[in-house]
Amino acid sequence: MKLSHLNKRGAARMIDVSRKAKVRRTARAQGKIQLQGATIRLIRAGLLKKGDALAVARIAGIGAAKKTWELVPLCHNIGIERVGVDFHIVEDGIEIKSVAVCTDKTGIEMEALTAVAVAALTLYDMCKGVDRNMKIEEIRLLGKTKDGPRDARAAGRQ
Repeated sequence: MKLSHLNKRGAARMIDVSRKAKVRRTARAQGKIQLQGATIRLIRAGLLKKGDALAVARIAGIGAAKKTWELVPLCHNIGIERVGVDFHIVEDGIEIKSVAVCTDKTGIEMEALTAVAVAALTLYDMCKGVDRNMKIEEIRLLGKTKDGPRDARAAGRQ
């Protein structure tokens, strides 16, 4: 298997996307934070000392997605058009889902994953005073789509 972020000598490199056409791209990611029942009740009731954990985690996830290129060294700085972060409270924790959309030359999956990861970390921070057994898990890409030509050469043939 060839890794695209390595050159022929095995050194890290940023991928050249200059010949690719801008296309609409969407990525969806998901993760989960396991919490004790008492912690979930505090979140639902809005009784955490630090405030509304879900509102803060949503803003943190969106903000982090916008800064992914600063956090992950070989990511391109892309024009993000939409990032959404949603939560679903389940019996043993909170499921976190994100969707990220751009029209650019490279994908947006790292931004969707970053939104989930930072939202989970923010929930951890908001709840650490009341729950010492939290566990962040299952952060993964659910899928990605791309609409339009694959590269500039294909765009010229259409």
